[in-house]
Amino acid sequence: MKFKNLRSFIDKIKPNFVKGGKLAWLQSTFEAFETFAFTPNRVTKSGCHVRDAIDLKRAMIVVVIALVPAMLFGMWNIGYQHYISIPTTPNSQLSTLNCFWFGFLRMLPMLAVSYIVGLSIEFAFAQIRHHEVNEGFLVTGFLIPMIVPVTTPLWQLALATAFAVVIGKEAFGGTGMNFLNPALVARAFLFFAYPTRMSGDQVWIAADLWGTDAIAGATPLGELAAGMQPSASALDMLIGTIPGSTCETSVIAILLGAALLLLTGIASWRIMLSVVLGGGLMGLTFNLLSTANCQLSTVNFQLPFYYHYLMGGFMFGAVFMATDPVTAAQTNIGKWIYGFLIGAFAVLLRVVNPAYPEGMMLSILLMNCFAPLIDHCVIALNIRKRQKRALAKTKAL
Repeated sequence: MKFKNLRSFIDKIKPNFVKGGKLAWLQSTFEAFETFAFTPNRVTKSGCHVRDAIDLKRAMIVVVIALVPAMLFGMWNIGYQHYISIPTTPNSQLSTLNCFWFGFLRMLPMLAVSYIVGLSIEFAFAQIRHHEVNEGFLVTGFLIPMIVPVTTPLWQLALATAFAVVIGKEAFGGTGMNFLNPALVARAFLFFAYPTRMSGDQVWIAADLWGTDAIAGATPLGELAAGMQPSASALDMLIGTIPGSTCETSVIAILLGAALLLLTGIASWRIMLSVVLGGGLMGLTFNLLSTANCQLSTVNFQLPFYYHYLMGGFMFGAVFMATDPVTAAQTNIGKWIYGFLIGAFAVLLRVVNPAYPEGMMLSILLMNCFAPLIDHCVIALNIRKRQKRALAKTKAL
């Protein structure tokens, strides 16, 4: 009944926003809210189109739901890392509720800034161009606060979001036209503009912002970059009870989201699997090199390959970033190549170049640039094979 009343209300005010109405200049904004609440009742009349029960907004919402486990765990971990970093914290403050509430209060402003800044720019561009509001920022606005340190000031987050939307997407025509992942463009902006906050070798706990005395330490990637064995156990890194970007630490929570994306067919299993295979093979290669050459017998080379899956944003990137359907490869063979190179380059950067201890961000952005070329080569090779087969059949006749 409530939905019928809402539908009736929207239909009643709709004439004001169509061409000739008093508020026709806000048509794009009105359509954005209408299609968010209800599936559009329009259908294609001509041409060849793929018809499906799910539209872009619904697909984006599924991705947001898949991100929820990582988001909830990240909120709890923010509070947990804050309390354990203070030597005088009593055990009573380490309760699940206290930790989660602290993290929730830290994440809420970051989410608000991301959506307010990003959506404001999206709506402004839609109104100026007289286009529909793009749905892609439903996910991008959720992702940006999840992949940055909790110590990121809100004004820096606002700048990064604006840069990602304007330069990373709208400059190329909006959702579906960008060739770089917008959320990673925001993180790259922070990485190069404010490297001391994004280098990956700091504690990254909210205590830094609250003027309290925190225990000195480093993230597992920071320890690896410094040539030290990660102090956290593999189990701790699997669960995610380690310092890091707000919502990238828990592999278990990320895999729950991956399961939903795979069951619904929203994300490509080929890309996910190939990223894991590429990272694992590169890690094993470094292990073999370490065994064969004593000069390479350092922690970076000897680290078990599966540790790379557990540290930093490797799994988060493999599940939620590399699989972006706009910026990833489109052909099936291309997806295998694209994902494999992402995983391989991520581990290569981590081990060989300590200046970039994360590796995953730069690896995905690099392969975003090469994804069209990969697809072009795959298609061109397929065309040549078909031409050869057709020529052979012609000669046989």
